[in-house]
Amino acid sequence: MRLADEAATLALGVRIAAVVRPGDVIALFGDLGAGKTTLSRGLLSALGLEGEAPSPTFAIVQPYVPPETRIPVAHIDLYRLDDAAEAEELGLDDLLEDHVLLIEWPERLGDALWPDALRLTLIRTDDGARCLTAAVPKAWEDRWPLT
Repeated sequence: MRLADEAATLALGVRIAAVVRPGDVIALFGDLGAGKTTLSRGLLSALGLEGEAPSPTFAIVQPYVPPETRIPVAHIDLYRLDDAAEAEELGLDDLLEDHVLLIEWPERLGDALWPDALRLTLIRTDDGARCLTAAVPKAWEDRWPLT
């Protein structure tokens, strides 16, 4: 899927928000500046978050719960983790019980990334657009592709 600009990336987040539910994991892969946080902001905004969601790079886990958002979401940025074992201390399994996990830099989890995660990869193109590829697990088959 081609995302021509920032508005298209935000719009994709809005479309994902329409089908997301607690217990979902959305894994966002891509280099710095690829659009992971922009997509996350579109999703969070569509779920009711007012104002711009900060990147959780320093907090690592930024939870949003009703009434701030329609459903609980944990926006997670694993960029600063040096080892997958560090993620165990974050309590992500506990959050998954009733939150959507929106994870930037999921490759830092190593083999611990949930197999039913929707895996989205964003790559910048020479013209400033983004190319998105999706690895869609069974848990998402009835919701993807988005309409």
